[in-house]
Amino acid sequence: MSAVVLPPSTPPAVADFISREHGLFIDGGWRAGESGERLVTYNPATGQPLSTIAAGTRADVDAAVAAARRALSDPVWRDITPLERGELLHRLAELVATHADELAYIESLDNGKPLSVARAVDAGTTTKLFRYFAGWPSKFEGSTIPLSPRNGMRILNYTVHEPIGVVGAIVPWNFPMSMASWKLAPALATGNTVVLKPAEETSLSTLRLAELIAEAGFPPGVVNVVTGIGTVVGAAIAEHPGVDKVAFTGSTEVGRRITTAATGNMKKVSLELGGKSPHIVLADADPVAVAAAAAEGIFFNQGQTCTAGSRLYVHADIYDDVMSALIARAQEIVVGPGQDPATQMGPLVSARQLETVTGYVQSGVAQGARVAAGGDTPANLDEKYRGGYFLSPTVLAETTQAMRVVQEEIFGPVLVAMPWRDVDELIDKANDSPYGLAAGIWTNDITAAHRIAAAVKAGTVWINCYNLTDPASPFGGYKQSGWGREMGRGVLEEYTEIKSVWVNLT
Repeated sequence: MSAVVLPPSTPPAVADFISREHGLFIDGGWRAGESGERLVTYNPATGQPLSTIAAGTRADVDAAVAAARRALSDPVWRDITPLERGELLHRLAELVATHADELAYIESLDNGKPLSVARAVDAGTTTKLFRYFAGWPSKFEGSTIPLSPRNGMRILNYTVHEPIGVVGAIVPWNFPMSMASWKLAPALATGNTVVLKPAEETSLSTLRLAELIAEAGFPPGVVNVVTGIGTVVGAAIAEHPGVDKVAFTGSTEVGRRITTAATGNMKKVSLELGGKSPHIVLADADPVAVAAAAAEGIFFNQGQTCTAGSRLYVHADIYDDVMSALIARAQEIVVGPGQDPATQMGPLVSARQLETVTGYVQSGVAQGARVAAGGDTPANLDEKYRGGYFLSPTVLAETTQAMRVVQEEIFGPVLVAMPWRDVDELIDKANDSPYGLAAGIWTNDITAAHRIAAAVKAGTVWINCYNLTDPASPFGGYKQSGWGREMGRGVLEEYTEIKSVWVNLT
């Protein structure tokens, strides 16, 4: 690999971490991959090599699963009290908070997102998640159930929650560390062990998180991290007979493959998949405020967000006003490297993703859409970033429901906009999608807001806000947007088995 050039502002701790030869974290220690092969990770802002990671194999997954199974039955982990388990999670949360600036810088370099977003969202969310779930081990209770047994028997019936076992967690590249914490926090809070595969494009922050997991005092084998290609490492986890559950976040296409692979030993599966979320604007909404919210809803994280408000439906009475303000907003967004404090939107994660997104823009134009903003490489980029994976914030007007850009998830900074007049037709169009992850509604009419919220098939509906999440609130989708829920109390059910115990007291 050629010499790595880091921004002058790179903190020494980050530069030191980036320069290491990163291995696999298995059974509490670091080791080289079985094959000895390595993968290059790239800086999306320059297109140049950033670091290297181990290319894990099926043999490495076997070793990680074996370590996780040993830890699962080891009294050191199996028999610790709920308060002790919560304390480990709390220690990890505080370590993440202490190293938040370092973790955010690693994330920004590896993923491309603005440093401010990586600090507030990625590192901030990870800290909040571990803090929140640190409180659950001592509070996730079973229940006693009043029964009506035959023959006058006196029965005590109660339930207990037990860990499922070894969890295979496979996470995406758009929010690498925080998506890992979405899986790790509830899995560990409920006493499971984990084999975690980060995305091959963005493994660095998760590898640094593994160091903090060891520092927090989690026993060896409780958390294992195997980097590598999805079709090798991810597939091996999904198929592995020693894995009891797979928790996956990523595309619907890969989610289908994981579901098929998991049938071998009938392992439990939870999936957080794609989205094509409608952002709905009623006639009484403020056009300027809506334009700002719509821009944030689609251009946040370069549009690489499963809940991105990628379909904008605006009442015809204010459509022109909203579009005028939205186009102006899109053209004002500063695009650049994530480490530049002025940057508001960074590059896409990879050359492949840039090619995919620009292909969708071309498809839209070919089917009759008009590029109202963006659709090209930002003109004001410094020469040293010309090899980066940049795309200007893009708005497509004159789109129709049948277009690919309206029906398919683009996963980039591309918004499609359409006017509407009849609310029933609007709801039909909003639901005319294989996805059902999220939706946004903007209006001062609370009756209309609740009516539309009830009619839209989506796991999350935001009214006069957008893209808000919290560890206490469940998150997930309808239809092909997934199975199960992340976060909140409900996610604990995804990581436990419920045992019903009957005691004859007669």
